[in-house]
Amino acid sequence: MTSPRTSRTSRPLTRARRARRAVRRTLVGTTTVVALAVGGVWAVGKVLDSRRAEPEPRHTCWASVNGDDWYLSPEQAQNVALFSAMATERGLPARAVTIATATALQESWATNIDYGDRDSVGLFQQRPSQGWGTVEQIMDPVYSTGKFYDGLVKVRDYTKLEVTVAAQTVQRSAFPDAYAKHEGKARAWASALAAQDGTTLTCELRPSLPGGDPQAFAARADRDWPSASVTADATTRTVRISPGKLGADDGRTLTRLARWAVAVADEGQVVQVAVGDQVWERSTSSWRTVTPSEGTSPSSKADAVTVTLAP
Repeated sequence: MTSPRTSRTSRPLTRARRARRAVRRTLVGTTTVVALAVGGVWAVGKVLDSRRAEPEPRHTCWASVNGDDWYLSPEQAQNVALFSAMATERGLPARAVTIATATALQESWATNIDYGDRDSVGLFQQRPSQGWGTVEQIMDPVYSTGKFYDGLVKVRDYTKLEVTVAAQTVQRSAFPDAYAKHEGKARAWASALAAQDGTTLTCELRPSLPGGDPQAFAARADRDWPSASVTADATTRTVRISPGKLGADDGRTLTRLARWAVAVADEGQVVQVAVGDQVWERSTSSWRTVTPSEGTSPSSKADAVTVTLAP
């Protein structure tokens, strides 16, 4: 029978050993407190970033709702602007835009990608094998958005459902609860693009490239807003967009058109958007009011939005 091993703690503690042990305990305790403090700051930061994550500086767009800013990249912004335009054209409420935006943010981060799980492609990751259309069709943002809305309006009382329930009913996703985390940002952008009270929309963009094409921008406006009246002037490098068959509603339609133009400004090389006495300028990334001393220019007529492109 072997004798039991003597425990290290059973030996008498000298004054020096007691001092060393006290130092170790102090260091461990301090390290733990610091780690918890740093971890707490990091956790709070992650919560805030998940709500309002700002993309690359000087190349971003944001919707402001009652003082809160919700950021998207210019690529994301132009796609969400299409969702809003198509909903307006179809007579759908802002709630439909919220659902579409939350869905696209979850499925593709609102970018028109040509890959995905199995045969999924496009903004909404629709699958040709599930009857959504051909790959070429689904990669057309207008087609894919239209197909999403076609499915959404068939969902009974979709405007009263939770966003994640409405989206899942259309998408039949393997992760039915994932859409909910995008609802705040989606609602803010839907509200701003619909020109609801208490909202604004702007973009801070890199300097424009030379040679903005009025005809190309007019074609984009015609694509997103087929009911509007769109004319291009190559001499002044401007595109004029008036409500046309959309009708007027206390200036809200014009504001919607103007905010759409800002949201697609990056790709179109837009340097200015003007409506009434309000002017957005790429150089300042902000809206300003035209003062009486500046006079009334063709860009500030109250019956249309005038978009000026880079020379």
